[in-house]
Amino acid sequence: MPSAFWVGVIALESTNLGSAEHTGWILYPVLHFLFRVSHAQFADWHMVLRKTGHVIGYSILSLLLFRSWRATFPRLSTRWCLQWAVLAQLSASLVATLDEWHQSFLPSRTGTYKDVILDSAAAAAVQVLLFLFLRALNRKTQASGILPLHNSPEE
Repeated sequence: MPSAFWVGVIALESTNLGSAEHTGWILYPVLHFLFRVSHAQFADWHMVLRKTGHVIGYSILSLLLFRSWRATFPRLSTRWCLQWAVLAQLSASLVATLDEWHQSFLPSRTGTYKDVILDSAAAAAVQVLLFLFLRALNRKTQASGILPLHNSPEE
C-alpha cells in the first residue's frame, strides 16, 4: 500500500498541478521572503528545487518498492536480496518512464529522458545505500554477539 500511495503522489505531481508555473507561484514568495531571492536568481533555484524533488521522490519510491518486493518474495534467511533490489530499481524506472511519457502530452509539462535518467539514478543510489546500510547493520549485530534476525545481506 505505501508504494501504491507514493506512485499516486508522483502521478498527481505529474499533472498540471506540478508544472513549473504552479510550483513557481508557491516557491518564489517563500524564497524571496526567506532569502531575498530576486526573479533572476529564482529561475536557477527553481530548477534546482524541482530536480531535488525528483531525487527525493524517486528515492522514497525505490525504498518503498524494496519493502514491497521483500514482502512479496520473502526469504527468511536474509535482510537484503538482489532480486528485491533489482525489482525495486526496475519498477521505479518504469514509473519514471511512464511519468515522463504522461507529461509529454500535457501543454504545461515537458517529458524528458534526462528526468528518467535522474529518477532512475536516484532509485539505484538508494538500493546501493540500502545494501551498505543493511550489511553494516549485520556486521554490528554480529560483532556485539547478538544473533541477527536474518543473515548478512551478501547472501
